[in-house]
Amino acid sequence: MTHVDPDGTEGTRVVLAEDDVLMREGLASLLERGGYEVIGQAGDGSELMRLVGEQQPNLAIVDIRMPPAHRTEGLEAAQAIREQFPETALLILSAHVEVEHAMTLLASGPRIGYMLKSRVTDVDEFLDAVGRISRGGSVVDPALVQELVAAREVDDPLEELTRREREVLALMAEGRSNAGIGRRLWITEGTVEKHVHSILTKLRLPETNDDHRRVLAVVVFLDACQTS
Repeated sequence: MTHVDPDGTEGTRVVLAEDDVLMREGLASLLERGGYEVIGQAGDGSELMRLVGEQQPNLAIVDIRMPPAHRTEGLEAAQAIREQFPETALLILSAHVEVEHAMTLLASGPRIGYMLKSRVTDVDEFLDAVGRISRGGSVVDPALVQELVAAREVDDPLEELTRREREVLALMAEGRSNAGIGRRLWITEGTVEKHVHSILTKLRLPETNDDHRRVLAVVVFLDACQTS
C-alpha cells in the first residue's frame, strides 16, 4: 500500500535550537511524530549556525533567547540564517510577546513564523504552524496580533479598511488560509477572497504574486499596530 502524506511534511529536514534540553527533546519528539526528520539539535547560536551550514535543513526552529547572555542570541542567529540560507524556513519561539523582534523577522519575507512557547502545548496547533511555514507561509502567534490590535490608534494606514476587512487582515496575520478565515468568521471562502482583494487594493501594495502580497499586507498591519 502506498503511503500518502497529505500535509507534505514527510522528508522535511529540521534543525532545533533550544538550550532547555527537556523542551528541545519534547519538540523533537513532536516533530518526529508529525512526520518531520530532526537532523540536528543545538543549545546555542554558534552550534545552530554550524548545523545549518553543514546540514542545509528545510526548517530551523529557534528560541529567541539562548546562551551565553539569554538575550537575543537566537534572534541574531535566525537573522544570519535568513541572509546566508534564504531558502531555510524559520520558526522563532519566545516565552513572551516581543513585538520589535517579531516585526524584524516578519519583514524579512515568507517562510517564517513567530510563536509563543506556551502555544507548543497545543500539539495540533503547533504542527499546523510548522506545516504552514514549511510550505512557504508565514505564521504569527495570535497573542501578538491581539496585543498589537489593542494598542492601535484610529489614525493609521489601515483607516480605509472596514471593520470586517480588519478582522480578515488580523486572521491573515496569524497565518490562516482563506478557508481558515472563512471558518473563523462564518463566511464563505469566496467572500473572504473578495475581502482580501479589497484589502490588498486599499493598502496599494505592489503587484507581485498573491502569497507575497499577503505577507506585505501583514507587515503593514503589524507596523501600523507597533507605531501606535
